[in-house]
Amino acid sequence: MKISAKGRYGLAAMTTLAANYAAGTPVTIISISDRLGISKIYLEQVFSLLKRSRLVLSLKGSQGGYQLSRPPKEITAYDVLAAIELALIEKTGASSAGKLPALEQALAVCVYGRLDEAITHTLHAVTLADILTETEKQKGPEQLMYFI
Repeated sequence: MKISAKGRYGLAAMTTLAANYAAGTPVTIISISDRLGISKIYLEQVFSLLKRSRLVLSLKGSQGGYQLSRPPKEITAYDVLAAIELALIEKTGASSAGKLPALEQALAVCVYGRLDEAITHTLHAVTLADILTETEKQKGPEQLMYFI
């Protein structure tokens, strides 16, 4: 499995929205672009796909932007990547140029099918809330804010 730049940016942008979910206010593409260092035009393409899949809500106007359509614990990495990637799991090509169909079938069952299942299971098991939690764990002392 290979995750495209669009898929990676989609996960990062959705995690940014998840961090703002409790506030209940929309987040603009410009602010996400600035925060993540991703092109605004590229993010617009990503959010078009996310909106089509009903993972985000679009709010128009001067106070507009995007919000998650559901709580972060209800949106999985699979949901986000399935909305963005053309083919999440690619079919594996033949190994023996069609000369050994029994071998091809055995590889498909024992290796490729199991890999596909493991990837799908893992992506379904990780939510945006999980990514947020891990983000907090990964912050070093230089990223902490101190209030006096």
